[in-house]
Amino acid sequence: MAYTCTECGHSNPKWLGRCPQCQAWGTLEETGPAATSVRTKAKAAPAGRRAAPITGVDGTLARARPTGVGEFDRVLGGGLVPGAVILLAGEPGVGKSTLLLDVAARAARASARALYVSGEESAGQVRLRAERIGALEDSLLLAAETDLGVVLGMIDSEKPDLLVIDSVQTLASSDVEGVPGGVTQVREVAAGVIRAAKDHGIPTILVGHITKEGTVAGPRLLEHLVDVVCSFEGDRHSRLRLLRTTKNRFGPADEVGCFDMTETGIESLADPSGLFLSRSNTRAPGTCLAVSQEGRRPMVVEVQALVEESAAGNPRRTVSGVDGNRVAMNIAVTSKYTKLGKHDVFVATVGGVRVSEPAADLAVCLALVSAAVDRPLYSRLVAIGEISLSGEIRNVPNVGLRLAEAARLGVTNAVVARGALENVPVPAGMRVKECETVIDAIDVVLTGAEETRPVWKGSRAPGQEAPV
Repeated sequence: MAYTCTECGHSNPKWLGRCPQCQAWGTLEETGPAATSVRTKAKAAPAGRRAAPITGVDGTLARARPTGVGEFDRVLGGGLVPGAVILLAGEPGVGKSTLLLDVAARAARASARALYVSGEESAGQVRLRAERIGALEDSLLLAAETDLGVVLGMIDSEKPDLLVIDSVQTLASSDVEGVPGGVTQVREVAAGVIRAAKDHGIPTILVGHITKEGTVAGPRLLEHLVDVVCSFEGDRHSRLRLLRTTKNRFGPADEVGCFDMTETGIESLADPSGLFLSRSNTRAPGTCLAVSQEGRRPMVVEVQALVEESAAGNPRRTVSGVDGNRVAMNIAVTSKYTKLGKHDVFVATVGGVRVSEPAADLAVCLALVSAAVDRPLYSRLVAIGEISLSGEIRNVPNVGLRLAEAARLGVTNAVVARGALENVPVPAGMRVKECETVIDAIDVVLTGAEETRPVWKGSRAPGQEAPV
């Protein structure tokens, strides 16, 4: 007998409590007799599939074609490649169907035939969404179908220029045992759709479910078979949506696309930095700007901190949009200069964006100190740097690109690590200060003078005013 893991599809000759492939517990299920080894004999390749010199291969067949959705094309590396299969995963309700329906409608608007197969919603439900986002086109074909054989027949008869299947876990083949969404069915559905896409040269987008851990549901083989793996992310309480690639055979795998979810559909955000900054022109204590780099795109983000005396015995540490572990480390570092040990500390970002890279450490530390002493920092100040446990400011990649993005938004003051400006051009009109430690940065942004080092541990020094 053979036992197959329901999470990753790994097959084992005997039952185990834990899958040796994905380390999941209790997922091995009996699937029948173990497959016997079959010796494959060599045979001659057909005339059109023989090996040929690489210089004679037509590279124009793999050229990307724009979809009309700028941020979607940016993530894919220019657009859709004929015969490419894209796996798009995301949480329920994040907007996957809305995005792909818009992509299919734009393709139909450009005189292409698009086939949208919905296995989760009825045709009437999809039609109502298309009316709401303005995606009604005669060349956009819609089918509510869950049988793989019927879908493959539609592909042969309609010969679409774009295929969207929502979702791969809802399709099933009547020739294979197992429930829809199971390992066997997902493997068969993916293999059949990919084979049809490659044979007919149809760019195909598959929608995939995700598990509670945030990974793509089904066997890991699914991610290996497709050409591009994308994840659509976003907070339900925020309009911002991020499209990331974790695998891309036709372009960079570290690109990020930004979208704005509105009542009338989803729109590309070519310049999303404005969403992450507060609109108030009044300087307030506990705020500092950071530059987060998502893929190759820098985004200016405002970090806010609030420090208050704790009314309970155990002080609270609450974060939103930032990494809680890194904030805890930053609190420990700044506690040497301010009273944070017995205070409630709240740290958040503006606009619902999530910042997890170490480059925002310095901005978090300066915001914490500013909130603790109740004094605002320099106006239009951006802080870029990673903080070590000793309080040293470390350099981060792409400082020049981050400073240029900050200068584009009107930022005039910056604090970076010492040596970060080596061979890096400083934007015109921006004053950049290199600091070696956190206390050096505190002195610069709170007093404006390196010669005077105030003792921040305790009450704020009398007679000191915040710089203009």
